[in-house]
Amino acid sequence: MHGPASSGWLLVALCAATGAYCLLRMRSSVEEQRRTAGGEALMGFGMAAMAVPAVVFTPPSWAWPLYTAVFGGAALRALWAARTSTHHLHHLVGAGAMVYMAVVMAASPGHHGGAGVPVVTGVLLLYFAGYVLLSGVRLIPVTAGGGTVGWGDRPELARACRLSMGIAMVAMLLTL
Repeated sequence: MHGPASSGWLLVALCAATGAYCLLRMRSSVEEQRRTAGGEALMGFGMAAMAVPAVVFTPPSWAWPLYTAVFGGAALRALWAARTSTHHLHHLVGAGAMVYMAVVMAASPGHHGGAGVPVVTGVLLLYFAGYVLLSGVRLIPVTAGGGTVGWGDRPELARACRLSMGIAMVAMLLTL
């Protein structure tokens, strides 16, 4: 992504840590949580790789079509999963945003700012800004259930993970 290297590294760290926690969540005993955590781990690590500052590493030309294919596949999977759970619609929008950013980056390598379609970028920014605000509000009333809960089943950490990825998506779209 374009922008200052220090903020790029912070995004890399945030997204990689979020992806790593999502891998921990995949150990949950609840199948739906494992499946959701897998998609979120892919998103976290993909965002981390995309956020590496361009001054440090310029991806090869084949990387952007690979991103498009991987996240296009994730979008199709989310669309299929949305039949049973509306939460997957958010995954569909997230994967679509990743495809959009990969296409923009492929079309304008080395271009700084203003490379995306303003209307599409604006709609995605509004969606993710709203998602961040809603996710932040959802963190407030979380209370732990009775008994011991494993790292993969902590609802407040899963929500914080989603909030982190939403914030990172807003930052990445702003620098597009």
